[in-house]
Amino acid sequence: MTDDMWNYGTGAGRLPGVDLTGWRVEACDGHIGKVDRHSDEVDDACLVVDTGAWIFGKEVLIPASAVTSFDLEEQAVHLALSREQVKDAPEFHSDKHFADRQYREEITQYYRTGGPFSGGAGAI
Repeated sequence: MTDDMWNYGTGAGRLPGVDLTGWRVEACDGHIGKVDRHSDEVDDACLVVDTGAWIFGKEVLIPASAVTSFDLEEQAVHLALSREQVKDAPEFHSDKHFADRQYREEITQYYRTGGPFSGGAGAI
């Protein structure tokens, strides 16, 4: 388990300076969408994933520590999250990500209690 979910883990093979926009995003049990935007900022690294038709165009915010690896050849990001965890995640709203601390706490709480950071089967 990582204490700081808003930074990439040491095993993820972080790709500083690489534009991940458009890359495929793979949960541990299948494809979930593509990277719409991302941040590499220290203590604020994350992916915004557009789930497309899979869950009706919902965008979700994924903390960087959920990333397990990057595949340069396939242009894919692999996560330690299940499709169900992504589906149940609070929807991302671009006007709230950086401006609304309460929204950020909601995201943090979801991933700590319902996501891989809770110590359950999907813990990283």
